[in-house]
Amino acid sequence: MSETRSRAASTGGESPPSVNSNIVSAIESKITTGRSKKDAGDAAFKSDDVKGALWSYHEAVMYLAGVDRNAKNIFDTGAPAASSDESKGEGKTEVDLILEKVYANMSACHIKQQNWKRALDTADKALAKNPKNSKALFRKGKALGEMGFFEKAETALLEAKKVSPAEETIVDAEIARLRAVDNERQRVADKKMRGWLSRDIKP
Repeated sequence: MSETRSRAASTGGESPPSVNSNIVSAIESKITTGRSKKDAGDAAFKSDDVKGALWSYHEAVMYLAGVDRNAKNIFDTGAPAASSDESKGEGKTEVDLILEKVYANMSACHIKQQNWKRALDTADKALAKNPKNSKALFRKGKALGEMGFFEKAETALLEAKKVSPAEETIVDAEIARLRAVDNERQRVADKKMRGWLSRDIKP
């Protein structure tokens, strides 16, 4: 017992260095696997295997989402954990960057499947990592438009154009398409309304 106490006292009560090394190794292993799953998803998407891409992206999220940000910072840099105020800043870890791309790519997959709700959800997750991700903004706008939220869609698309002026042509084309769809839906709704009203009118 006294031997154990003296050993703890000699290290200042801290865990042996091997414990930290093991944690670092486990974290880095998760990041490596997560990055590999993301790359597999990218390859599947390029070959039009949307389901395979989504599966790989989902696996990437499973590996990466559990990595503790502050722990990663401590063991990578030896710096103390960020305070709650500092964590709101622009500093990003490698995990943040990979997850941002994974979520944005998942949104593209859901758009291909016309699963607009999930396309919106994953675009929002990418934007939570980086509010200026123009691809995620574009996909959010497209999903919102397809769901009938045209004003919100236009806001997201205009923000995408603001963030990335090089995509102005694509964004403007999507806004024009959504406006045409909105006008057509409104025309059909008005026609139905006139039909109901005329049916209710008696001579």
